[in-house]
Amino acid sequence: MRLIVTRPEPDATALRAPLIAMGHEVLVEPLLRVAFHSLDAQEIDFEEAQGLVATSRNGVRALASSPCLDIAVGLPLYAVGPGTAETARALGFQDVVQGPRDARGLIGFVADHAQVNGGSLIYLAGETRAVDMGGELRRMGFHVQEPIVYSVIAAERLSEAIVARFEAGEVDGVLLMSPRTAKTYARLVLGHGVASKALGAIHYCLSPAVARGLAALGDPRIAIASQPDLKSLLALVARGVSNLP
Repeated sequence: MRLIVTRPEPDATALRAPLIAMGHEVLVEPLLRVAFHSLDAQEIDFEEAQGLVATSRNGVRALASSPCLDIAVGLPLYAVGPGTAETARALGFQDVVQGPRDARGLIGFVADHAQVNGGSLIYLAGETRAVDMGGELRRMGFHVQEPIVYSVIAAERLSEAIVARFEAGEVDGVLLMSPRTAKTYARLVLGHGVASKALGAIHYCLSPAVARGLAALGDPRIAIASQPDLKSLLALVARGVSNLP
């Protein structure tokens, strides 16, 4: 199949490799761009903190070029799912506590493992949040520092090469991993006038929430991963979903 990967970099290129190994032709078209914010130890009180919370790999990556990294890696880090946990370990965190694969599930997990009176939690937040992690933890009695460490910027247009592929009917599948990506994708294929061509592709969605992001397209062909993780999404692609209309 000819597949389009829509993840931000560097995750888009990383996802390309296993898809190529399956025998697919893979086109990388990131629809979101991550912009990291500069941080320094003056903005965050690490001395009295009991740990950090990360609901995405990007929250952890924001520390990579920060002078805060050396002190941050000495604290426990509560990570959403295995991908974020893996990124934290690669960055040097020794005490990584892997929680559920979604941000809402991580709230209760952190509440069960952290100490309400044990110092603040540093939530490595994005500018736009689907779940109010900081607010929910505060309502449970935790002191939460919530620095905004990254922003996600949506693409304004598709590349000419991708538009040409749609126009020629040369797209068999599109991988979509977040509701915002799905909404951006729907907006752009409509804006470029290739929505009717896009309806022929299978849209491999990480979750039902991602699939709902395609509502503007009407009735696209959709396949949803059994679990909201990369392994399940790749398994879905591997099956080919030949029974879809």
